[in-house]
Amino acid sequence: MHFSKTAAVLLLALSVAMTGCKKQQAGTEAKQEGPGKGIVLAEVNGATITDNDFYKEQAALPPQLKPMTETPEGKKEMIDTMVVRELIMQQAAKDGIDKSPEVAAKLEDLKKRVIVEAFLKKKIEESGKVTDAEMQDYYNKNKDKFKSDAQIRASHILVKSEAEAKDIEKQLKGGASFEELAKKHSIDGAAPKGGDLGWFGKNSMIPEFEKVAFGLKEGETSGIVKTQFGYHIIKKTGARPAGPRSLDEVKDEIKAALQPAKQQEVFKKLKEDLKKQAKVSVKEDALKELGGEGAKEGAAHPAKPGEAAQPAQPAKGK
Repeated sequence: MHFSKTAAVLLLALSVAMTGCKKQQAGTEAKQEGPGKGIVLAEVNGATITDNDFYKEQAALPPQLKPMTETPEGKKEMIDTMVVRELIMQQAAKDGIDKSPEVAAKLEDLKKRVIVEAFLKKKIEESGKVTDAEMQDYYNKNKDKFKSDAQIRASHILVKSEAEAKDIEKQLKGGASFEELAKKHSIDGAAPKGGDLGWFGKNSMIPEFEKVAFGLKEGETSGIVKTQFGYHIIKKTGARPAGPRSLDEVKDEIKAALQPAKQQEVFKKLKEDLKKQAKVSVKEDALKELGGEGAKEGAAHPAKPGEAAQPAQPAKGK
């Protein structure tokens, strides 16, 4: 999977939370934080973009887009995006945009939203966890939902050329790790996971791939398989017959089914508790006078009791 349009990725990255670049300090090595090692990936007019910045940016992306930034091409696109954004930030500072009242107002609003989000996240995560007992109870009452056809688990290495596939096949026969070669060479989104595609049944993959994968013995590696996406080498890592899946296999599904309602319940109780501890007065009369789409400049004001409504006044000529 690759970025199809740099502009689309740039727009996305410009909209996510900014990690910020760091100014280099002569003779001083700043303390590094995050999963990286503080390695400088790019310099932009004296500011640096490090691997920590890259990983923070990557973590802020929607899950379906993260694999795009794990390929060599995707990493270059991401860095280019971060460089362009830093250049925009620097130019905006020169133009005084960062000091404008509009930006200050939006930053204050954003600060409130971030604080509220952090507070709710903490409270809901603390009290909204689905317990093992709740999952067991749901599983017992809904076993029919967790039946599945025969499935296999497989990993693959996908490359563009047959020559590269043959070289990888040779390395595998020489004892090289399938998972490590997948991480290093595969152009598929599953590469960071060693090529693991998880469990799947028939009619889930393209026919050429599926025929070979289901025909392998557990632990066996295929030869080179050509499809419309390139050249694959497939390793079958597991198999399970048709029938009900175990609780351990479906815990994540059960949690996803139960958590929204439980979190909503926690949120509802939290709202009620906060209101009980506070003095809140909603001005109903003022609320009723609010326009449906907000107050509009030049709109007529509601008439007072006993008075005729006044039409909006036309703008005076200059």
